[in-house]
Amino acid sequence: MAETKANPFDMDSSTFDAEKYLERLLKDCSLRQIMDTEAAVVKDTQTLHSDMQTLVYENYNKFISATDTIRRMKDDFKQMETDVNLLKTKMQSITSFSEQITGTLQGTRSQLCRLSEKHSLLKRLQFLSTLPAKLKSLIEEQNYAQAVQDYLHAQKVFAQYGRQPSFDGIQRDCDAIMADLKEQLRKDFQRAGNTAQSLTEIGELLLQLDEKTSDLASEMLTCAGKRLHEQIVMLQDQTERDMLEFVDMGIDGFLNDLALVVTSYFDMFVAKHYEQERDDFQENALLELNVFLNQNIDKYLNLVQDRVESDIGFGDTQVMLRALDRLHRRLQAMRNICRGLEVQRNTVSIIISAAHQLCDAHAKNLKDHFADSLSAVRLSLVSAKSDAAAGLNLSDLISNLYVAMVEKIKGVLQDLLIFLRTDWSFNIKAEHKGALCVEGIRENLLIGFLRHIAKVMCGFGDASSSSPPNLLLVLSKTCLELEQQGVHILIALVDDLYEIDSENSATLTHETEICAEMRETAQALLDSYVRLQGTNISQMLRKSVETRDWLNCLEPRSVRAVMKRVVEELGSIETVVASLYEATTNTASGFRTTASSDSSRKTYFSNFASTSKPQYRSNWSNYTPSQLESSYVSNIHRLFSERVEIFTSVEFTKASIVMGIIKIGLKTLLECVRLRTFSKYGLQQIQVDAHYLQMNLWRFVSDENLVNFLLDEILGSAVQRCLESVLMEPNAVEIICERG
Repeated sequence: MAETKANPFDMDSSTFDAEKYLERLLKDCSLRQIMDTEAAVVKDTQTLHSDMQTLVYENYNKFISATDTIRRMKDDFKQMETDVNLLKTKMQSITSFSEQITGTLQGTRSQLCRLSEKHSLLKRLQFLSTLPAKLKSLIEEQNYAQAVQDYLHAQKVFAQYGRQPSFDGIQRDCDAIMADLKEQLRKDFQRAGNTAQSLTEIGELLLQLDEKTSDLASEMLTCAGKRLHEQIVMLQDQTERDMLEFVDMGIDGFLNDLALVVTSYFDMFVAKHYEQERDDFQENALLELNVFLNQNIDKYLNLVQDRVESDIGFGDTQVMLRALDRLHRRLQAMRNICRGLEVQRNTVSIIISAAHQLCDAHAKNLKDHFADSLSAVRLSLVSAKSDAAAGLNLSDLISNLYVAMVEKIKGVLQDLLIFLRTDWSFNIKAEHKGALCVEGIRENLLIGFLRHIAKVMCGFGDASSSSPPNLLLVLSKTCLELEQQGVHILIALVDDLYEIDSENSATLTHETEICAEMRETAQALLDSYVRLQGTNISQMLRKSVETRDWLNCLEPRSVRAVMKRVVEELGSIETVVASLYEATTNTASGFRTTASSDSSRKTYFSNFASTSKPQYRSNWSNYTPSQLESSYVSNIHRLFSERVEIFTSVEFTKASIVMGIIKIGLKTLLECVRLRTFSKYGLQQIQVDAHYLQMNLWRFVSDENLVNFLLDEILGSAVQRCLESVLMEPNAVEIICERG
């Protein structure tokens, strides 16, 4: 560090030597480097010069500003000092003049005071002598305020001279007159209520006549509570009126009376201070008034809410909201009138509750409508004469069911939109509970109903439901339509109508969740349809195997009837499925009209292999009996084949659906064959049946290798279970199958 500071070649060092630096530069650097160094030094010098000028200018301006401020402060303090000195001089002068005036008037002041007191006393005595007659006259004229004022004025004189006999009689007469007046005012106070002014005047007179303030305040609230209760009872009997008339009666009667009582009480006991009462009297009076106001508003709003609940689902929603809007405006006006009071409850809570109840009513109606629609679909399917005829009508049933649900939901969403009209005085979305209510329309009504649809439809796919197969197919296709179109349409509609930002909300259900549930339901129903139809095919095949005596069979001359029935059933199923799902084949028309070269109508069966592997064929007629008795052939087949999953989910295509049914049927036939023992002719009958199935099943599937593999397994199992493994000649088998 010391060497760095003492470096004579460092421009930033205090020991920098320009001569040595220049000498070294000329010695070590080329001309080009020297010129570059010169340019850099010039540039740094200019930059430093500019920075120094800027710094100087900035500090100079600050210094000038500070100097001006100090100069102004000196001038201000000088002026202030002059003003204070002048004020001091004037105050001394005023004090001197006051002392002089006091000394001059000291002699006559006491005499003037005595004369003034005597004059005032004479006037009071004259007033007292005529007071009883004057009080009676004022009371007869109902000029109660002046009578009370004169009596209170006389009380000061009575307090001073009331012990003398001449004044004692006058005082007793006045007290008796005012006692009667006080009783009359108390009666008038209890039945007063026409205007707030009258209540205020009578209450003030009673207070001036030494009526206890706290008792008067409690009595006022008690009497008012009785009158308001009568209004509530009267409103409870108005059940025959519509909602608008009911609310108008409450506003004109109950709420007007309540506002009258509150304003009178506030002016009498809260807005004024009473010396004889405790310091917290006004605070307690305001608290009692607040409790009284909220209790009565709660009673009335509970009555209104009960009426709203009874009208939900039966009355006109628009009329109900018009009435509640009118009530909301009146309560807002009461809040403005009742200064310092807090009205805790308003009509928005009733409106939000009504919206919730209407949502629940609409949700129930949607569920009932959906149940009725499902019943209509089931009735249509039951009344269909055949599966082929049903297949022609399935598309119409699905369309009707889908459109009915979507349009019904759209109508409900439009009906509930009336709560958000801009011409109402209330805005439920401004309230937290109201915003949750609007989101509840989306979540509880729409999303809840869509999940209800998925749950109910999924219930038909349970093994214990014993639903008809075509119903499962209709419900599966309907769920698929909802997943592809309906869910998006309905959720976009509710988000648009109610201005809900569901994309950026962490609490709202996303569209993809409902679509996934719909697709899962559609998949479960379709799988149930495949299992049910496969079970029906399996029952026919199993019964045909279990009820036949395979050890005492005759030589086969025809295909068994059950095989023809199976092919016919599969043809009917394909017709029904094809009306809803497109086929996925490589042909231009979408339907297979010819067999592939590997499935020509011969008596051998090819092993199942993947499309990337070559096909292996097993010609059972080429093996000798000794070879057929061994298990090597079947083991070799399994060695080069892949595992066939039978009960897997199918795709939403005709070929996949029919193939799933065929797999279940052939797997059942295979397991039944493995449990039986066959004679030579029994084996040959299985050979004929398997070849007949091979000739007909290829039309229903897109991958015939799988069918051939299963048929190969069936015939192989029959060979293994046969006592005399001799197969029929291929030509004979083909002739029998073609003869059918």
